[in-house]
Amino acid sequence: MGCLCVRGWIRSMNTDRLIDIKLDDTGLPKSADIIAQERAVAIFDLLEDNRFGVIGIEEAHGPYRLNLSIHDGRLVFDVHNEAGDPVHAFHLSLSTFRQVIKDYFQICDSYYSAVKSLPPAQIEAIDMGRRGIHNEGARILLERLRGKVATDMDTARRLFTLVAALHFKG
Repeated sequence: MGCLCVRGWIRSMNTDRLIDIKLDDTGLPKSADIIAQERAVAIFDLLEDNRFGVIGIEEAHGPYRLNLSIHDGRLVFDVHNEAGDPVHAFHLSLSTFRQVIKDYFQICDSYYSAVKSLPPAQIEAIDMGRRGIHNEGARILLERLRGKVATDMDTARRLFTLVAALHFKG
């Protein structure tokens, strides 16, 4: 696997990666500023560094473009190649994510409230809980992607942020 230095950044030449991510938030309320910011940061971080390879489709070759959406109560990963041609689409049940996403939003609310008024030690404790729930969501996503996509924990964490953002109800 080679590397290319671009403006001080080292980028992997690995083709098992995402180069574009689109979220279909049609029908969802306008995101709060903090949700929009988390979504933008997750997409930026994902595009900078990720591992995403489609499994079981012989003609599937990356890099990939991902359209992430929710349709008929299912999470849809619509994967395209670099040219934009469809590669594979798969659906995941949302039921396995509901509780962890609910917990994640609750602890995020606590964290954002704490930042305004609590001492650093209490903020840090809440943030540790938030990271733990985020890791649990990423672990569930890794399990659900098994056999469909080869990925890693860092990529799953960022994807979980996007999955949670698609659940934001305002």
